[in-house]
Amino acid sequence: MSSRAINLVLLLSLTLLSVATEASFLIRKADILIYNDLNVGMDLTIHCKSKNDDLGVHVLAYRNHFEFKFRPHFWGNTLFFCKMQWNGGSHWFDIYEQNRDSRHCNRCLWNITPKGPCMFNSKTSQFDMCYPWNSGS
Repeated sequence: MSSRAINLVLLLSLTLLSVATEASFLIRKADILIYNDLNVGMDLTIHCKSKNDDLGVHVLAYRNHFEFKFRPHFWGNTLFFCKMQWNGGSHWFDIYEQNRDSRHCNRCLWNITPKGPCMFNSKTSQFDMCYPWNSGS
């Protein structure tokens, strides 16, 4: 390959990288709020992570919440998952899956119930978008 072709490939690669970086700043931040909706007097221990970020362990009293914000990835593959524990049991769930959630909310509200997590539906004003726990829970 000639040096001119190499320079052209390098220039195109840098241009693509620059465009992707600029575009990521145009993507609105996602705001995730996770509420303990188990039962009165029952604490929820929650530990959320992504591939790159560990948000730590948090203990939520009934009706309290944990909130975190981030900028979703330009390529549409952002994933945050949480391990949730109460009364000696544990479950886990993908609390933010960009392909699933970005069309529903930028501010995503979740109620954690014993049966599973339920997302707030802005069309019905209810927490009626309920999902099962991930398999292996």
